[in-house]
Amino acid sequence: MSDHEVHERIQLVLVTGLSGSGKSSIAKCFEDIDYFTVDNLPLPLLRVLLADPRALVGDRHSLAIVTDVRTPGFAEEFPRILENLDRELFHPTLLFLEASDEVLIRRFSETRRPHPLAGDGAVTEGIEKERALLADLRAEADLVFDTSDSSIHESREFIYGEFAGRDGGPPAMVVSLVTFGYKHGIPKGSDIVLDVRFLPNPYFEDGLREKTGRDAEVMNFLQEQPDFGMLLEKLHGLLDYLLPRYQTENRSYLSVAIGCTGGHHRSVAVGEALRSWLEGSQWPVRLIHRDLEAG
Repeated sequence: MSDHEVHERIQLVLVTGLSGSGKSSIAKCFEDIDYFTVDNLPLPLLRVLLADPRALVGDRHSLAIVTDVRTPGFAEEFPRILENLDRELFHPTLLFLEASDEVLIRRFSETRRPHPLAGDGAVTEGIEKERALLADLRAEADLVFDTSDSSIHESREFIYGEFAGRDGGPPAMVVSLVTFGYKHGIPKGSDIVLDVRFLPNPYFEDGLREKTGRDAEVMNFLQEQPDFGMLLEKLHGLLDYLLPRYQTENRSYLSVAIGCTGGHHRSVAVGEALRSWLEGSQWPVRLIHRDLEAG
């Protein structure tokens, strides 16, 4: 295959996940950014499409396909399809959608749709079966998106941020930094979790309690602590080692969660420092301070 043909690889996003997690809404988001999008594609047709995609998509370089447990044999066959993908033809991203049990139950109740795995049982039984059935597939996903608290506008923003503008060539892996407070729980879908609670807490310093890790006063306080500079030095070395290796595994996305007690001071300061370093190292990076407005 020529270099030109390699460059023209199709950007393929395979969207799957839990029933009720919003896959059809996400499919519409991909349509909005000009992906050739197919929703609820049975596996036999998926095999045909992946064997000869140009017959359907022509010269288009971006393809999004939604498939899930509604198609027979999904849990057994879909991983085999992933394993056998022609990576000289496709640059694939596996996007897994999920939501909390409470949200899924509410959505099924509102739509009055039966869960595809519930049979004659309760929705909760179907959800439990599906989580167990898809656990290995979720672990293999390049990107996990929890739609529990996301409006359609936030979901659209997420898809736009991750996938808009890709040109069919292999994109650089996006590093997503998420700061959080342990008292609010670890972010779902985190690949790497860093606990920075060993650093001195600015919360207990006069004049710093109401400020955050984005304020110069908090950053100056932490920079005066020997452990803060040493931590950043160690993290630079760790990420220098890890990120290229994740990239070679065809990951398009890596989530790094950084936690302190409340998610206001130490984790935020470390996240801001890592974002600056990653940008300087030419890694695409997103930074989310999840709990900055939380009490």
